[in-house]
Amino acid sequence: MTAELEAAVRHSLASVIDPEIRRPVTELDMISDVIVDEAGAASVGLKLTIVGCPAADTIERDVREATARVAGVTDVAVTVTIMSRAERDALTEKLRKGRPKTMQFGPDSLTQIVAVTSGKGGVGKSTLTANLAVSLAQTGARVGVIDADVFGFSIPGLLGLHGAKPTQVGEMILPPVAYDVKVISIGMFVEDNTAVSWRGPMLHRTIQQFLTDVFFGDLDVLLIDLPPGTGDVAISLGQLLPHSDVVVVTTPQSAAADVAERSGIVARQTGQRVIGVIENMAGLPQPDGSVLELFGSGGGADAAAKLSTPEEPVTVLASIPLSIALREGGDVGVPVVIAAPEDPAAQAIRALAATLTSYKRSIAGRKLGIHTR
Repeated sequence: MTAELEAAVRHSLASVIDPEIRRPVTELDMISDVIVDEAGAASVGLKLTIVGCPAADTIERDVREATARVAGVTDVAVTVTIMSRAERDALTEKLRKGRPKTMQFGPDSLTQIVAVTSGKGGVGKSTLTANLAVSLAQTGARVGVIDADVFGFSIPGLLGLHGAKPTQVGEMILPPVAYDVKVISIGMFVEDNTAVSWRGPMLHRTIQQFLTDVFFGDLDVLLIDLPPGTGDVAISLGQLLPHSDVVVVTTPQSAAADVAERSGIVARQTGQRVIGVIENMAGLPQPDGSVLELFGSGGGADAAAKLSTPEEPVTVLASIPLSIALREGGDVGVPVVIAAPEDPAAQAIRALAATLTSYKRSIAGRKLGIHTR
């Protein structure tokens, strides 16, 4: 009877998910032993990955509750220890599936990689990236975001990750999660609101480490929030991920559209595919049904036309209206697609998420990682 109870407890523990790695604790070898005595008292050994694991309380609580749910268990005791270095190394090896430490999103990756760029700052690029990521996650997609705007990082704040720090397991960095989106940003590695002032080589190395050391796991979509303009980071990303797609964010203002065109041109020069333009701040809906075009009109269509070629036409993927709720959500770290899903901006972003997935590249000619015996 005790053997059957122990097996039932292990089966129940398979439902406990590590909130950072997003895998069952049983699969991660975090359960060292399960013992149930004749009176039904269960003793569970839980091995955390590191000392001071930020998810320790959550995992221990979930392990206790999963054990207590098993019929026949009368009492639960959880003994918490820490993995040895050898055990952590084995875990990172398992997570990497035996592959050597390398860039996760190579040419054969099945992840849709979308870089979000703009010609100038202040057009709402980061706000759209954050909301688009959450909207994609709401559809069930596995989503990650790299905040590559090293000097003007804002993604953590937009997603409510104020003060969040990544967890390091051996040489592997586990990104914080918000609204089911895995997020990494240089803002998570600096104290308070410290300014970052780096030259090109440091910027390149940072982006490379985000793509190599940060463990995102299997993603359906990776969004990369680029800094505005055509500087070092945009060039580095093109060199590291030439197979990524690019969307260009602009406002309806003609001057902004002219500048936006340049960022798309640089993306093409590094081999990336420009798949479309997002026109943000496209107008403020009025109570009488009219739209107040504070920033003019036509900028998105103008940028798309200038970026189009006979071989690679570019369209306006979405036109996002001005929205007080969108701005307020960014200020408090609750995306508008969560806080005010019926807001016109939220509806436009959800439609954009559906449109974006239709641009996923074909898997024809790519390795699928299938091995035969």
